[in-house]
Amino acid sequence: MTSAAPALRSAEPPAWLKAYRDLPRSHGFEPMRVEGRLPEELNGTLVRVGPVTFGVGGQRYGHWFDGDGGVLAVRFADGQAQGAARTIDTPSIRAEREAGQVLYGNYGTRAPSLWRRLFGGVKNAANTSAMAWNGRLFALVESTLPTELSLEDLSTLGETDLGGVVGPSFSAHPHAVVSRRASYNFGVRHGRVTQLDLYELPDAGAVRRLGSVPLPGPTLIHDFIATDQHLVFFVSPVRLRVFRMMLGLGSVSDNLEWRPELGTEVLVVPIDAPSRVARFPAEPFYAWHFGNAFEDAGRLQVDYVRYPDFGTNQWLAEQLHGWARTDAQGRLHRATLDVKAGTFHSEQVSDRRCEFPGATPLRAGARHRYTYLAAHSGPDTWRGPQDVVVKVDMETGAETVVALGAGHHPSEPLFVPRAGGSAEDDGWLLVQTYDATSDRTYVAVLDAKAPEAGAVARAWLEHAFPLTFHGTWVTAR
Repeated sequence: MTSAAPALRSAEPPAWLKAYRDLPRSHGFEPMRVEGRLPEELNGTLVRVGPVTFGVGGQRYGHWFDGDGGVLAVRFADGQAQGAARTIDTPSIRAEREAGQVLYGNYGTRAPSLWRRLFGGVKNAANTSAMAWNGRLFALVESTLPTELSLEDLSTLGETDLGGVVGPSFSAHPHAVVSRRASYNFGVRHGRVTQLDLYELPDAGAVRRLGSVPLPGPTLIHDFIATDQHLVFFVSPVRLRVFRMMLGLGSVSDNLEWRPELGTEVLVVPIDAPSRVARFPAEPFYAWHFGNAFEDAGRLQVDYVRYPDFGTNQWLAEQLHGWARTDAQGRLHRATLDVKAGTFHSEQVSDRRCEFPGATPLRAGARHRYTYLAAHSGPDTWRGPQDVVVKVDMETGAETVVALGAGHHPSEPLFVPRAGGSAEDDGWLLVQTYDATSDRTYVAVLDAKAPEAGAVARAWLEHAFPLTFHGTWVTAR
């Protein structure tokens, strides 16, 4: 589904397109110029992960999701900030760099030969999100294993299966449940029957495999969400044409087929009894990301960004080349799941085109009031990256829209609670932002109670850092 085209645009590349070029410089922690005043209580490190190299040997990768990963970290302490930017050095990234050519198939890039498609292994681009767990830091990508990074200098320590428990894949979207003092994640395992492998990561203790759940076919599951009792998956009607892909007739992305006649399957997995999964149908839709979820009088309330179809995949691929040919279509929804009745009902919360929903980590898996998003200010921006930050009151539907500046493009806003705060929105939003007018990147600090006041401070890098997908906050020890 697309809407009417916006006004004709200049043939010149948009200024924001420079946010999708290779990281110009890799470096350790350096002092950052601070504009405004950083909160003295803000004490820890923001870590962001995303694609920072968009090709190898003169070949441009086929999709934004294919870029080789990099990590941006900003340390806040005593009203000052230091920033570091590093490329991530997995064995497969290193092998391609040394060979000077593409060796592996990836999401939107074909493997160069039948042998490579069958036996060449999976590329670890380590480019999607960051996970801090048990005093360790990891870069994640959903197709393979986590990559551990040094908390001290961001250097790559290596791929890990977390003591032999996880694999062959580990999603880039773990979700915490505060009441359980644990986080949860999954991996998709392809074979004769496609399986969801489920994992628990206690706040203190070793990772534990919960079990596996069969899927209805080779599909794409990017994210899920957890309440204090259940894990929730929306299995959209996207199916991978495996044999066509293995014959070299396109990449993974090229062979993801939208089949609305299949509908969406909702999976609800009891954490304490994962074999007793509930399955029930819903209308066809797609979701990349969830914000939060909670139990409510025997029902589950799930916040997510919903798309009418899989056209979003084309939109994401086209960002590397300038204005997309289609409009952004994601809108914030809240779904009500009645597991006993096997029913699914979803209501649109906002008509604003948006992505990257999040809430306070203090309410993860529990009822919350506020959702934070990166969004588009209006129709003229629907074919490019997000240009505003939005706070949504989930009780009233009221929106607070924050523009950080003309030509400024925010990544996912991350909420950091104020130590000792009582209100749900007592804290800060940290927002990695690309300023196309100066071709530099900064982290904006917003007071989450009053984001409409604008950034209380901006910590500037001396260069641009490509737009990232996801991040995490590491509280100072």
